[in-house]
Amino acid sequence: MQFLSLAQCVGYVAFVVGVCAYLQKNDRRLKFLNGAQCLIYGVHFALLGNLPASSSLLTSSARSFLALKTRSLYVAALILTVNLAFGFVFAKNAVGWIPVIGSCFATVAIFLMRGIPMRLVMLVCTLLWLVNNILSASIGGTMLELVIGIVNITTILRLLRSRSKPTLIEAERSTILLK
Repeated sequence: MQFLSLAQCVGYVAFVVGVCAYLQKNDRRLKFLNGAQCLIYGVHFALLGNLPASSSLLTSSARSFLALKTRSLYVAALILTVNLAFGFVFAKNAVGWIPVIGSCFATVAIFLMRGIPMRLVMLVCTLLWLVNNILSASIGGTMLELVIGIVNITTILRLLRSRSKPTLIEAERSTILLK
C-alpha cells in the first residue's frame, strides 16, 4: 500500500472536506459539504478500483446537492433506485453491498430527517463506510469515517446541550416567577 499514491491523496482531500462537513450545526452547510466530500470520495474509490463504493458516492453527491433544493419523496425514491441499480451492476458479493446500504440509509436521513435524528442515522452510515474503507485499504477513508464518527457524536451532544439550555427569555421568566 502506498501512502502517497494519487488514490490515497484524493482520499486525504475527502477526509478534510468530510470533517468540515460534520462540524456544521447548520443542516444546509452539512449537506453541501457532504455533497462535495462524496464527489471527491467517489473519485478516490474509483482510483482504488472499488466500483460499488465509487458509484454509491457519486450518487450520494448528487443526492446531497439535490437535498439542498428539495425534500421530495419522489427524488429520494429516485436516488434510492439509482443507488440500488448501481449496486446490482457493480456489487459482486456481500462486501460490495456495504457502501450501497450505507448510501441508501444516508438518502433516507438526508431527505426525510433533520437535526439529531438525521445525524444518528448518518452515524450508522459512518459505521458501514468504516467497514468498507478498512476492507478497501483506504487510509484517508478510514481516518475520515473515524473522525466523522467522533465529530458527529460531538455535534449531536452539542445540539442536545443547546436544546437543554434555557433561553434568556425563559431564564428571566423563571426568575420573575420565583420572586
